[in-house]
Amino acid sequence: MLYGNIEIRQADVGFRVEGRVKKLFREEGDEVKKGELLAIIDDTTYSARYKKSLADIEQYRAQSINSNSIYQMHKLLCAEGTTSKERCSEILKDKDESNAKLKSEINQNKIYKDDLDNTKIYAPNDGIITTRIVEEGTVVGAQNPVYTISLNNPIWIRAYVSEKNLGNISYGMKALVLTDSIDPITKEKRKYEGKIGYISPVAEFTPKTVQTEELRTDLVYRIRIYVDKKDQYLRQGMPTTVIINLKQGKGNDKRSRD
Repeated sequence: MLYGNIEIRQADVGFRVEGRVKKLFREEGDEVKKGELLAIIDDTTYSARYKKSLADIEQYRAQSINSNSIYQMHKLLCAEGTTSKERCSEILKDKDESNAKLKSEINQNKIYKDDLDNTKIYAPNDGIITTRIVEEGTVVGAQNPVYTISLNNPIWIRAYVSEKNLGNISYGMKALVLTDSIDPITKEKRKYEGKIGYISPVAEFTPKTVQTEELRTDLVYRIRIYVDKKDQYLRQGMPTTVIINLKQGKGNDKRSRD
């Protein structure tokens, strides 16, 4: 029997460009789906810059087509020496410069488009908004966190096993997870099935949060038990009891998800 705590992976999400927060679509406690729009900032500057770049591309493209056409017209004449060397050099220079301007503006336009796209925040995965860090009207910098999302998956229990039992566990071994919450229907502690998905290769001193006095003074190994089927009753930091049947067959020795 082991004692541990629920751990849920979290993600801080923010804009990749700076600006004033225009709209926040979600509140703390809201469930979100992967790809869902969460927030936007004022994109006036980014939109104008992108549109101007599109217009510049069309202008440079027209210049490029024209200079390339002139170059093709004089290419043979320059080779034969009919057109002066000075004029040929000028034509070649105009062609190269117009092509370079077009290529440069196309590349710059991609950056402007990326900036415009990043005036919006989308949920990286399914989860629950745990913290709404800023409010509408706030001026935020690039990559400043706006929301903290508690991801639905994966959910695991962080527990510790003593050195004497380390050789009795393996990856994939099944485990029964009990929380302190009593199910009002069954009148028993809530139960969840899981399996060992990570075993630390390095020993460490047991954290004070571990409840058994024996383990507190020993070097132990951290393990993770991944919950197979979660529900809304598993929350970050909840204490749990983990029961592993050491007589079961060895699990698949896969270093999964870590």
